[in-house]
Amino acid sequence: MLHKNTLYTLSLLFLLIGAAGCSVEPKPVPYGEANCTHCQMTVSDNRYGAELVNDKGKPFYFDAAECLASYVLEHPEISDKAAYLLVTDFTQPSTLIEADKAHFLQSTELPSPMGMFLTAVADEARAKEMQEKYGGRLLTWEGAKQAVRNNEKPE
Repeated sequence: MLHKNTLYTLSLLFLLIGAAGCSVEPKPVPYGEANCTHCQMTVSDNRYGAELVNDKGKPFYFDAAECLASYVLEHPEISDKAAYLLVTDFTQPSTLIEADKAHFLQSTELPSPMGMFLTAVADEARAKEMQEKYGGRLLTWEGAKQAVRNNEKPE
């Protein structure tokens, strides 16, 4: 028979292990394996992937920021409670950054997977350098969502 303290310690240990397994954290985007939650295309370009992690820790993968934006606009009940909305930093492939802190360049010189020409960058100075090189316009996350909502593509 187990001693009361041992039973208590084991119960606490199992509780901690169970809680650790349910952490709400971003997961690495499984490029080449996952399908986009919005358009069902394979998420393959590690310069453009995106991720939404819901409040329970379930990840939803997207092949481009515009698919994440479309999904967020179409499913506010999910996105409003999301723990993370992430886009890939184009200058650091496979590196996810918070969408609302990203700087988006919309330029025909940088075609994104779904044709909205949205490229996310973490650093504002780098985004401005890219704009000088590739042209286009700089947007915030709100601006990027507005462009997707209105189907505004660069000319």
